[in-house]
Amino acid sequence: MDDMMVDSQPPTRNTSTTQSFQALVNNNQVVLDWKYEMRRQMQEILPGLFLGPYSYSKEFNQLKANGITHIVSIRDASEKRIIRPRFPEHFLYFEIEVSDSPNERLIPHFPAAKQFIDEALNGGGRVFVHCNGGISRSPAFVVAYVMETAKMDYQCAYTFVQNRRFCMNPNEGFKVQLKEYEPIYSARDSVMQQSCREPELNRPARRRPAPDDDSNEFEQARRAPAFHEEEASFQM
Repeated sequence: MDDMMVDSQPPTRNTSTTQSFQALVNNNQVVLDWKYEMRRQMQEILPGLFLGPYSYSKEFNQLKANGITHIVSIRDASEKRIIRPRFPEHFLYFEIEVSDSPNERLIPHFPAAKQFIDEALNGGGRVFVHCNGGISRSPAFVVAYVMETAKMDYQCAYTFVQNRRFCMNPNEGFKVQLKEYEPIYSARDSVMQQSCREPELNRPARRRPAPDDDSNEFEQARRAPAFHEEEASFQM
């Protein structure tokens, strides 16, 4: 396999991941002059997030050269003996068991995959996401991640990822699910935002203490020096 070194810098940490990725996705510039043999390599989709085939997950030196720290491995039960963690002592793996069938449900797995990727990137790590060929399953997960993280609609996120890995082509069932996922994560975000606001809204209003009764007010005034000066002036 040809050596490949991706020229990039880790994502900036002084702004939120979402804001950084939104700016990048909005640019949406094609960064690769695609060649057929590149399907056997991995491509950097977002800063620190790579997509490619399983065969590249066996290239230890190249993974290390690109600073990979975490690997998302997507395979079905029949592939388990072949597609497996190769270097568990060097990389942190997250395995997802799904088949490349239009009837396979990916949506239930999207939140856990996003959490794993977010924790890796926010901790300064770099993530490689792969399935068998890097054509259908893993691109679907990466598109879902771009959609939710950069708050992009399906078509924009799909085009953005495809511009960086041109050979990707999730099956039709996965494409339908990606379109369905947009209102799902949007609704979840709205609920989370609402729950964050509720404690502030439900906080009891701070009331000023009730004034003392007249006798106490008079007693306090009587003890004041000004009161005695005024009383002495009346007695003169």
